[in-house]
Amino acid sequence: MQDFIHAAPKFIFFTGKGGVGKTSMACTTAVGLAALGRKVLLISTDPASNLDEVLGCPLDSKPVPVAGADGLEAMNINPLQAATEYRERMVGPYRGVLPDASIQQMEEQLSGACTVEIAGFNEFSKFIGDEQSVATYEHIVLDTAPTGHTLRLLNLPAAWTNFMADNKTGSSCLGPLSGLAEQQILFEKVIKALRNPRQTRLALVARADAMSLKEAARAAAELQEQGMTNQCLIVNGLFITDSDDPTAKAFAKLSRTMLEQIPASLKKLPRYRVPFRAEGIMGMAALQSVSRNEPDTPRNALAGHAIILPPLNNWKKFFDELAAPGKGVILTMGKGGVGKTTMAALIASELAQRGHSVLLSTTDPAAHIAETLGTAHTNIDVARIDPKAETEHYVESVLAKNQGILSEQDMELLEEEMRSPCIEEIAVFQAFAHTVARGKEQFIVLDTAPTGHTLLLLDSTQAYHREVSRSAEDLPEAVKELLPRIRDPKFTRMLIVTLPEATPVHEAAALQGDLQRAGITPYGWIINRSFAATGTRDPVLITKGQHELTYIEEVCRDLSAHTVLAPWIGEELAGEANLSKLQQIHV
Repeated sequence: MQDFIHAAPKFIFFTGKGGVGKTSMACTTAVGLAALGRKVLLISTDPASNLDEVLGCPLDSKPVPVAGADGLEAMNINPLQAATEYRERMVGPYRGVLPDASIQQMEEQLSGACTVEIAGFNEFSKFIGDEQSVATYEHIVLDTAPTGHTLRLLNLPAAWTNFMADNKTGSSCLGPLSGLAEQQILFEKVIKALRNPRQTRLALVARADAMSLKEAARAAAELQEQGMTNQCLIVNGLFITDSDDPTAKAFAKLSRTMLEQIPASLKKLPRYRVPFRAEGIMGMAALQSVSRNEPDTPRNALAGHAIILPPLNNWKKFFDELAAPGKGVILTMGKGGVGKTTMAALIASELAQRGHSVLLSTTDPAAHIAETLGTAHTNIDVARIDPKAETEHYVESVLAKNQGILSEQDMELLEEEMRSPCIEEIAVFQAFAHTVARGKEQFIVLDTAPTGHTLLLLDSTQAYHREVSRSAEDLPEAVKELLPRIRDPKFTRMLIVTLPEATPVHEAAALQGDLQRAGITPYGWIINRSFAATGTRDPVLITKGQHELTYIEEVCRDLSAHTVLAPWIGEELAGEANLSKLQQIHV
């Protein structure tokens, strides 16, 4: 990391999927720059930020000095809080003017991911576009970069007009733009700074796994299209060992394999490697150690049975309870890369072995899910909801209905809106609804589900009309019945899949809160890829397992009444025999 730190320009942005170590790398960089005698401001815009936990000091929404790092100040911009305030500025003037139902619908339309991101962008823009604010700092380090979608959106001329005031298309993600006109000059300065390679560097953070490297490549391409060309790749958590422990050997082999398989587009970028740290990168001592490229020295590894797991559900009992109704819907939910597709395959396999008819539906390529299942089971059918095809059909229908009605500028803005991450979710909604309806006759296992935000957005006649019926004249019965079916715990059981680490657990907790807001209480949680459950005797990995206990206990104590734990497995999971290894806990 020393080479990366010494090459740092004024602004350094960190981006990557949840759990890859963006916050750790941002903090390491900020601490390293401060150690060089620089004046540094560290900002997080992550809704599930653990910046204060990593730095070991309480933070506020204003810059505060960080103990142990002279010259470093840090702050947490809570984008959810910013979005709440932002939403009220948009909706407040209409209270008492429009009916309560319309106000409620407006609030929900402004509670999605796009509003949160725009509100967060609005907040940190003050520290980039305002010359007086940035003059006192030599470096500004930002944990979480804007997406390519947001930057495209803010560059469209129509985004700064009164498009939303007269918008009859029912777009869900453009609501926040209705109040941005006054910010146009500031945002233009920010975007200019982001595109200046002498001022700004974008650090793409990934783990040595296929999913996070793929996400880094996607973000790199999107942001490069928007002019953020000064990019680099940080591969975090590389495990190197000469241990004979089977788990350690498998983990080291995976790290080597993933480095060999880095996407071609990322191979062109400057690359920095950060070794695996058993206890994560938490606290000033660890941050300083990583910034100086010092080796990890685990403190708490104990020989023998050093890991004592909290009370967990037995996998057999867990599956027996899922199978008891004989039919219905089981959903696996979670962020990308936590293993929800694998868990859906495991659940389908177990239900089928108990003699039940199962339909396993996924947005994952059917070949992959079939490979995971192995030899076709007589009781399992595999179906696929193709997000690309569903989205293309949906977008074509929306654009066709508005062609000739909207101006050229407004059509351009609508086309960009159709590239929003929210659109794919709405596009697959009807296919999802029809699949759920089949739960009246058999078990349906899906690794795809709409978020709590989308469910609330579709929870009124007006919202249904705006978000679904705009691509279909008549609302299908399956769509009308979807919410009641998902909210019925006798018909649908929702399982949250996560990893035993801070960010994945806290993001999953936020997802559960979102679902509960929509009237849905998840049935249970699956904690996946736990080193604590492998039975490893490698000192470094024992320490890693001990560190996981904090988050396993948090889930069991505060978040879930039904919790099962699956071990980290280094081999490819394919077939019932290998899938069954996910149920084998070793301590």
